[in-house]
Amino acid sequence: MEGLNLVVVTGLSGSGKTTVAKAFEDLGYYCVDNLPAPLLGDFVRLAKVTSPRIERVLVVMDVREGAFLAHAPGELRQLESEVSSLTVLFLECSEEGLVRRFREVRRAHPLDSSSIVDGVAHERLLLSEFRGMADRVIDTSSLNVHTLRRIVQEEFGRDRIPELEVGLLSFGFRNGVPQDADLVLDVRFLPNPHYEPELREHDGRDGRVRTFVFRGGEAEAFLVHTEALLRFLLPRYHREGKHAVTVAIGCTGGKHRSVAVAEALRERLTGLASCKFSVRHRDVAASAAD
Repeated sequence: MEGLNLVVVTGLSGSGKTTVAKAFEDLGYYCVDNLPAPLLGDFVRLAKVTSPRIERVLVVMDVREGAFLAHAPGELRQLESEVSSLTVLFLECSEEGLVRRFREVRRAHPLDSSSIVDGVAHERLLLSEFRGMADRVIDTSSLNVHTLRRIVQEEFGRDRIPELEVGLLSFGFRNGVPQDADLVLDVRFLPNPHYEPELREHDGRDGRVRTFVFRGGEAEAFLVHTEALLRFLLPRYHREGKHAVTVAIGCTGGKHRSVAVAEALRERLTGLASCKFSVRHRDVAASAAD
């Protein structure tokens, strides 16, 4: 199984396995939840011959295995010689933390519907062999989902953390604020080319329109402050696990001022680490006046 990296995530119910699996999926892992242990070897061998070949696999295994759970440690030991790397990641959590989480979501423990405490104790016993095999144990008692995701990214895929997709979207307020906007900026205070007959039919990508919008220095000052704000915010959004941010820039009709500012922002921000920028002009073709 040359080239295949296998990660097995296991641990207590409510300890964060779903969060961890999603973090690995974002790192490019093919993730399978609750695969019966006897099928693990067949699945790994299938991954080898799949085209394109799957090189990173994560499998979640826990007490939901039921009768298959007893076979799981043996299956993993057999696979150690067949894969490039095998990592067993065990998620631990305090009894107090697990009780609180189960009560918050109003769910019964999978092993004991009447007592969360008894269910946790029984589960610890069933998973004791798994815990002894673990290459890494993470105690999630005091971790929120964002911190847990960040730990996974830093330890298992720092070089594969996806870039933050930043969409700069120009729009016209008369056509409605974009529903997918994370940040909305209003540039209707800038000089309006609509009232200049020689500029009215051109949009904000035209050099003459852009020169008009940026005359007087207010647009430039707006860009300076907005660039500073986004250079502060975007790396922090990325750190917290966001994958996409839409910055909507609006004027009256979405043809002149917002378009010119969106294009200028892209020029200033392109090259910002861990961010990938795109520009879309929603209303630039609209006939409504800016």
